[in-house]
Amino acid sequence: MKSPIRPTDDDALTLARDLMAGARFAALAYMDMADSSPMVSRVALVPGPDGLPLSLMSDLSHHSAALQHNPVCSLLIGEPKGKGDPLMHPRLSLRAEAQFIRHGEPEHAALAKAFLSKQPKAKLYIGFADFALVRFTPLGAHLNGGFGKAYVLNADDLS
Repeated sequence: MKSPIRPTDDDALTLARDLMAGARFAALAYMDMADSSPMVSRVALVPGPDGLPLSLMSDLSHHSAALQHNPVCSLLIGEPKGKGDPLMHPRLSLRAEAQFIRHGEPEHAALAKAFLSKQPKAKLYIGFADFALVRFTPLGAHLNGGFGKAYVLNADDLS
């Protein structure tokens, strides 16, 4: 059987980068600390100044505690728009490592500014002591560009 994975080309790279650049939220998959089972949560997501996905999380959230224990995770980026079959719309399953950037760290101010430029309502709580910015460094990804358009991307493809 012929592989359904296409060779990665410029169109695939552009689509993956566009999905990350246009994201305002994503589904975050992580490992539960209690029993090492997979869990999923919705998080706010924006492109950081370097183009890498960036979120804002409270230490009180279950997913934040789990990522601090095990930072390897996955983000599903891309939502169906309009009518039609939702599986025809592009999406990126991004494998990543989460890095917490806390208040007072050198990068925090610039990352906070970038986050607030896309998620301005977060101004209400971004300064709370239990909140940290979380940068997701890509480890690789699966891109589904629609029916019959599957690609495997490596970390370098996404930076």
